[in-house]
Amino acid sequence: MVRICALLWLALGAQIAVAQSGARTYINPLDIDYRYNFEQLNRGVSYRSSADAVIQLHRGEYYLFATIAGGYWRSRNLGTWTFVQPSRWPFSDIVAPGVLAVRDSIYLLQSTYAPRPVLYITEPRTGRIEFYNRLLPWLPNARAREDERIAPTDSVPPGPWDPQFFHDPDTEKWYLYWGSSNVYPLYGIELDKQKRLVYMGRPTPLIRLHPEEHGWERFGWDHRDTVIRPYIEGAWVTKHAGRYYLQYGAPGTEHNVYATGTYVGDHPLGPFQYANYNPVSYKPGGFVTGTGHGNTFQDAYGNWWSTGTPWIGYNWTFERRLALFPAGFDGDGQLFANTRFGDFPHYLPTRTWQSKDELFTGWMLLSYRKPVTVSSVRDTFQAGAMTDENPRTFWVANQNRAGETVTIDLGAIRTVRAVQVNYADYQSNLFINDSTVYTEFAMLHSPDGRGWHPLTETGRARRDRPNAYLELPAPVRTRYIRYQHGYVAAANLAISDIRIFGNADGGPPRTPAELRVRRAADPRNAFISWKPVNGAVGYNILWGIRPDKLYQTYQVFADRPQPLELRALTLGQEYYFAVEAFNESGVSRPGRVVRVR
Repeated sequence: MVRICALLWLALGAQIAVAQSGARTYINPLDIDYRYNFEQLNRGVSYRSSADAVIQLHRGEYYLFATIAGGYWRSRNLGTWTFVQPSRWPFSDIVAPGVLAVRDSIYLLQSTYAPRPVLYITEPRTGRIEFYNRLLPWLPNARAREDERIAPTDSVPPGPWDPQFFHDPDTEKWYLYWGSSNVYPLYGIELDKQKRLVYMGRPTPLIRLHPEEHGWERFGWDHRDTVIRPYIEGAWVTKHAGRYYLQYGAPGTEHNVYATGTYVGDHPLGPFQYANYNPVSYKPGGFVTGTGHGNTFQDAYGNWWSTGTPWIGYNWTFERRLALFPAGFDGDGQLFANTRFGDFPHYLPTRTWQSKDELFTGWMLLSYRKPVTVSSVRDTFQAGAMTDENPRTFWVANQNRAGETVTIDLGAIRTVRAVQVNYADYQSNLFINDSTVYTEFAMLHSPDGRGWHPLTETGRARRDRPNAYLELPAPVRTRYIRYQHGYVAAANLAISDIRIFGNADGGPPRTPAELRVRRAADPRNAFISWKPVNGAVGYNILWGIRPDKLYQTYQVFADRPQPLELRALTLGQEYYFAVEAFNESGVSRPGRVVRVR
């Protein structure tokens, strides 16, 4: 295999060692070695994917479990993840894993429609997994308990699919929740810990979707599909201040609006009341879209986080990635996840934070719609796709060979802080991650486009990095950024986006004026417009149920036509809106808050 010249790698070595050891930030999608899998093998479709993330803190380290991974990941800081190959793993792999860390053990259950074992891990660093009980019985297709909120004609489907454990630290009782359907609700049942987590009593139907009232629960791109019934799935329970937050994913993992909502109750099995501030985690705009079906957890400093499942969907509907957002509970007990600039660099936690926005680095996107030149191009897979902030469009080189280049002109000298390279799977012809599947590339820079200097590179550790994020050890003043290809195992070299972060000289844009919000005839929808700001790259529409609770964000770029139609509102709920502008230098102050009844 031809490699990038040895001199270049040697020159970069010391610099990268500093960058890797001193990394302070992370970005979404998470930079992990997403696994090729077998789901579309019979169609010959090759792609990497992951979904349904659960992160648990165990003995000072974080463990990440996800769908069809063939194992799990370990991290000390939530930013750098190492894959762990287990000693034993369910034959059919794990979909939507049920995972919970309690004291010295991590309990694990795969989604199933038949008897399957509950597994447990006490030394997750080693990958040694044990059987906790012999079999978890499957649930009978029997009549559910009559309940005034759930039609008594509902039957309990076989399962549990999309299972999740909950352990109540105050009562020491255990529960299991499950469900993934556009017909059935979510269910819960108490487990008998003395009998190794066998079922106690009968399943309780808990909650179902009401898209006729909750606009965000409607299916489709921007909730526009009126044919497919939405799905409820991904149950997760968090206990906070004595109350139980039953979280769920909806309306489906496809498209940009996959989100997390919550109901709140005083008992682990309800009754639960719909939270009027839903959705909790929502990110329909930007490069990373979709935040549903994850979990809520606390880090080593007590900060709350929310995981989610962003959507790619080029090779197959369920081609996805993983994301991580700061989260929390406010003084009124409102659960929120902060997706504002949710696909820009954020600081890793080193202490307890005081503000939901303080982890945002302020490093802005410098590459949007910037001109790109390449060493070669195949067919119509043009270079401009790499700066359009769309993971479903991509450039393909004529050949997958070392030395292919991509050069981005930032337009002027900028302060560069970090680079993210997002590969696409175009006819990759890979279906398993083995030792040949890894990523190598170097990034160069030039102030004038003539003399080139090392910027950063992937380093000597060989691993697959389909969404490689490289933070620079120090800021670099430059104009031109060049990707120089080393190696990927895929049959084709395809890149969806090279995203460059830092800051331009000058100040942030002006605050947007003339915000207008009109609720439509269908009050689940609202039309939002504002006066465009000269020089703005994009805008964040901030909204919530009170002026001091603008927790939701819909990011749009400045070249998107107005008005924005937001189709995520709840009938009978009053809302408040504001807009902020951002450019390559920074972010404006939000404009005046507008109330909409």
